[in-house]
Amino acid sequence: MGSKISCRVEIVRGSERFVDFAFTITRSLALVGESGSGKSLTLKALLGMLPDGFTARLEVEAPFALKRGETLGYVPQNPFTALSPLTRIGDQWIVRTDQAPIRMEQVGLDPALLKRFPPELSGGQLQRVVIAMALAASPGLLLLDEPTTALDADLREMVVALLKRLQDEVGFKMLFVTHDIATAGRLCDEIAVIRKGRLVESGPTGEVLAHPARDYTRALIEANFANREFRE
Repeated sequence: MGSKISCRVEIVRGSERFVDFAFTITRSLALVGESGSGKSLTLKALLGMLPDGFTARLEVEAPFALKRGETLGYVPQNPFTALSPLTRIGDQWIVRTDQAPIRMEQVGLDPALLKRFPPELSGGQLQRVVIAMALAASPGLLLLDEPTTALDADLREMVVALLKRLQDEVGFKMLFVTHDIATAGRLCDEIAVIRKGRLVESGPTGEVLAHPARDYTRALIEANFANREFRE
C-alpha cells in the first residue's frame, strides 16, 4: 500500500490549544481516547470540516495529497443521519456515481438497492452503503468515525470483517477513530492513545493492549473490557 502517512496536527480556538500531536499510519491506525480527548476534532481537521472558531495546522507527509472525495474517503458514525431519508440511495452518491453498482456489490449489496430509500434498508445495510460511498473514488486513506458504535455485536463483527477484506482488495490505509478498544484491537495493526489532545502512547495494537505503559491507557482498557475478554 505504498509508503507511510505521517501527520502532525495542531488545533486551536483563540488562545486555547485543543489538539497537538503527531501520528503515523503504516497500514491501519486506531486513534482512541475518552470523549473530549480530541479524536473527532482531529478527524474533522483532516476533512476540512472543523466547527466555526477552530483553526488547524497540518503537517503531512504522504504519497498523495489529502483531498476529501478524492484521496480521502469518509465513513460517518451514524448512517441513519448521514443519508437523507427522502432521497433514493443512488441519488446520494456525490463522487464517481459510475462506481455505485461496483462498490455496492463489493460490500455485499444488490445494486438494485440504489433505487430504494434509506428507511427501507436495515442498519447493517445502511452501514455498508456509506462504506461503499466512501470507496467510490478509490481513496488512498479511509477515515472512519466510530462506524460500529450504533451496531450490535454481530453487525460490528460483520463491519470489521468487511473493512479488513476491502482493505486487502482496494489497498487503502485506515484511520479508525473510536473509544471502542475491543473493535480497534480486531481491526487495526497499530494504536495511538490520546488524552486532552496529547499523545499518551502508541505502538502495535497487540503490544499496547497486552502491556500498556501508561495508567491512562490501562484504565481505558479495563473499562472497555470489563465485561469482555480480549484475544489477540
